[in-house]
Amino acid sequence: MNRKSLTNYTTLSLLLLAASWQTQAAELTVQVLDQTDNPLSNAVVYLEASVKTSEKSLNEANVDQKNKQFSPFVSVVQVGTSVNFPNKDSVRHHVYSFSPAKTFELKLYSGIPAKPVLFDKPGTVILGCNIHDNMLAYIHIVDTPYFGKSDVNGMVKLTDLPTGQHTLKAWHYATTKENFVSEQKITLKSNETVSLKLETHN
Repeated sequence: MNRKSLTNYTTLSLLLLAASWQTQAAELTVQVLDQTDNPLSNAVVYLEASVKTSEKSLNEANVDQKNKQFSPFVSVVQVGTSVNFPNKDSVRHHVYSFSPAKTFELKLYSGIPAKPVLFDKPGTVILGCNIHDNMLAYIHIVDTPYFGKSDVNGMVKLTDLPTGQHTLKAWHYATTKENFVSEQKITLKSNETVSLKLETHN
């Protein structure tokens, strides 16, 4: 095989590989409902693939403090993500968590802390402020790159998923059992739609 033929063969192989990946990628649309079939917003939905992926999130995330509230109220990040806690208020805050998934403390400060907080294991983290007792927020850390958060209609779409049988999980801060995660096996072929029901506090 001459050099030109080898180049054409390599290019064709790469194109076929890309096409193969495109046909294997799937999408999943999920609606999260409560026990009375009302849509649940701020539900974390994530897919744990049957084959461990090496994909990692390289982005940092932010949880702002504004008007003496955390924003967003619920965050979802992948294991290994660093989170900044900018204080956009004119008063100082003292952010902390005693949660097993991540215990940390950012003592009384304004502006942006010098270093973000690294969330290095899966679980749920409850945020508070030592100065303002009404401030509360949640960070759910997942060990997968396939995750999202439901909108006001309880809907979330996960894209670029591997086909095959996997485990679909959902978490909501208001479930009746603390740190309860709903899960079910799901087989992805291309574009699938499912509903998940979670029992929450009234």
